[in-house]
Amino acid sequence: MPLNRRSFLTLSALAGGGFALRMNLAPLEALAQRPAPKFIPSAFIQIASTGIVTITAPAPEIGQGIRTMLPMVIAEELDAAWSQVVVKQAELNAEAYGFQGAGGSMSTPNLFDPMRKVGAAGRALLVSAAAKRWGVAESECTTKAGRVSHAASGKSLGYGEVADEAAKLPLPDADKLVLKNPKDYTIVGKAQLGVDNHALFTGKPQFAIDVRLPGMLYAVYEKSPVYAGKPKSANLDEILKMPGVKKAFLVEGKVNNSGVIEFDGGLEPGVAIVAESWWQANQARKSLKVEWEFVRGTDQSSAGFEAAAQKLLASAPQANTRIDGDAEAALKSAAKKVEAVYSYPFLAHGTLEPQGTTAWFHDGGLEIFTQSQLPGPGRSAIAKTLGLDEKTITVRMLRAGGGFGRRLVSEFMVEAAWIARVAGAPVQLLWSREDDIHHDPYRPAGWHKFTAGLDAQGKVTAWRQNFVTFGEGTHTASSAGMGKDEFPAGAVENYEQNLSTMPLWLRTGPLRAPGANALCFVGQSFIDELAVAGKRDPLELQREILTTGIQTTKDKQRAHYFERMLGVLNQVAQESKWSEYQSGAKTKGTGMGISVYACHLGYFAHVARVEVDAAKKVRVTDVWACGDVGSEIINPSGALAQVEGSILEGMSQMIQQITLADGRVEQTNYHQHPLLRMRQTPALHLSWRITDNPPTGLGEPALPSTISAIANAIFAATGERIRTLPLSKSGYSWA
Repeated sequence: MPLNRRSFLTLSALAGGGFALRMNLAPLEALAQRPAPKFIPSAFIQIASTGIVTITAPAPEIGQGIRTMLPMVIAEELDAAWSQVVVKQAELNAEAYGFQGAGGSMSTPNLFDPMRKVGAAGRALLVSAAAKRWGVAESECTTKAGRVSHAASGKSLGYGEVADEAAKLPLPDADKLVLKNPKDYTIVGKAQLGVDNHALFTGKPQFAIDVRLPGMLYAVYEKSPVYAGKPKSANLDEILKMPGVKKAFLVEGKVNNSGVIEFDGGLEPGVAIVAESWWQANQARKSLKVEWEFVRGTDQSSAGFEAAAQKLLASAPQANTRIDGDAEAALKSAAKKVEAVYSYPFLAHGTLEPQGTTAWFHDGGLEIFTQSQLPGPGRSAIAKTLGLDEKTITVRMLRAGGGFGRRLVSEFMVEAAWIARVAGAPVQLLWSREDDIHHDPYRPAGWHKFTAGLDAQGKVTAWRQNFVTFGEGTHTASSAGMGKDEFPAGAVENYEQNLSTMPLWLRTGPLRAPGANALCFVGQSFIDELAVAGKRDPLELQREILTTGIQTTKDKQRAHYFERMLGVLNQVAQESKWSEYQSGAKTKGTGMGISVYACHLGYFAHVARVEVDAAKKVRVTDVWACGDVGSEIINPSGALAQVEGSILEGMSQMIQQITLADGRVEQTNYHQHPLLRMRQTPALHLSWRITDNPPTGLGEPALPSTISAIANAIFAATGERIRTLPLSKSGYSWA
């Protein structure tokens, strides 16, 4: 979308000298290979007369480093000295900042170029002001580390010295802004410490859980053990007599006639307890006795889902979602046919900071302190549920102790607001870990039946995939679907993708690398299985599939997709010395596995090395990862953290599961939904493939192929194929 001067920038003076530069852009289409939300990015630059540059970070910080990374881009084009930059968090303000959210690894692709332009605009204003003071041409002036210089006269001014004059100048033409050549970058591409690091290490309050207000009370919220159940009665009189308890009441919630919670992420029925401390509220909760009325879902169980899925896999699929060529004929003529069924469980997000929000009604409005990934929709849900004008709701965006997609649903904001209004005081609602495990928008479970044909040379000639998931017809539950372009679609001449769905009474949603975290495991594991069946090196079969796709597809974008996958695959093979491993003598109990995948505009390949003992204890000794996220690694320090975190979270997902019995989630805490331990962390080796493509995000693409690389390595070490997660289903565990 073209930018113009009016929509691009606004400029104003600061009290006490200096200037403020604001950016307002029309919506930008997310630069994604699949439908994604539109974003309206905004940014502020404030330069004080002292020379301190304050840059406002518009999006929520959920641990992905965006509060550091985006200001780095602005500071780079501004030519500021990073040591003189102060970063502050924006409040929720749609008029000033447009859409503010964090998810889908989309902040970098959507905001990199706009943030560059706002920085360049600020630099242009400062140069113009200095040139005017000196009576010289702007083209004779240069900038560096927060100063404007004129080489011919030897004059120099700090940004703070000229900021007041710059604030009075007309805005530059956005179309004529000159951006820096990346080879001249001094901030972008250089490892920078997170702007919150010192505060975090010294224990200063940073998170939503740290909010403290005068007269604040604390709340817990008991909800039905079966989704959307309603409280008919509770022993509230007894609860009100317990130490510190101020309020205890039923909440009817907002449920429609079908039992569905209204206003997406709105108010689920429950029982609220408000006390002088969270400990008192939670202790009172232990004595709570509730009679529940269940809408439906009490007949759901993991055993029932498994039986239904197997029945669907054995039946004709309900729908064809993609057909290329003639898979049936190719399978009949294949030299070898390979079949396998793979599956994976529901997963919870397990964020370290449980869900919660502080709500405070005062001065005719509502003030919300939250760690939501989507605070705007959360505010809208509050307004709809409580019947408020959104303009009267102020949202303070605080750092989140992990997001991973969980905080895209902001029901905790609505719950806190409802409870605070009844309590008549500021209230901090904090979920327990058990609440978090029991009331999550879970990563959906799924089942895949693969049938593939190989020719005499082990080349894949046919691929059929029957996918069983949750939903109705071709409409799948949130994050339960599979795109028609799922790899290796477009690279196998005879390709068939089918879908069958079954009903679900449980909330599902995106988990870090949504869809990909499961689909890569099954697809890349099956390709490894085909390599073994065809007596092929798994790397060579992957190369063959990708090369075939590049050579045969008529879709240039798809060819580009295959090329970038092939690029990281080749590089990780070289970095890990894959060929030496393949040609060397194999040791029982030790193996390496390889995998490649693309998601959220990022391309990653992994090689894992494992050791497995006789008791099926698995030690992952090394993981090599190679990523292609475009032309710039904006903050190498943050990028490394994101990749390492993705790999370790992928390993955690391999030992986790959520199961149901009688409609109830059986797991309660980390001891049943475990996280990887420090002693189980492998040596991590990261390399980048820098390509001439726009920079993209790193929150998700490094996770998916971690899982399949490790699963393939376990097969190489033991000869036993991991077709079902968690690993405990096959008797394996981390050493």
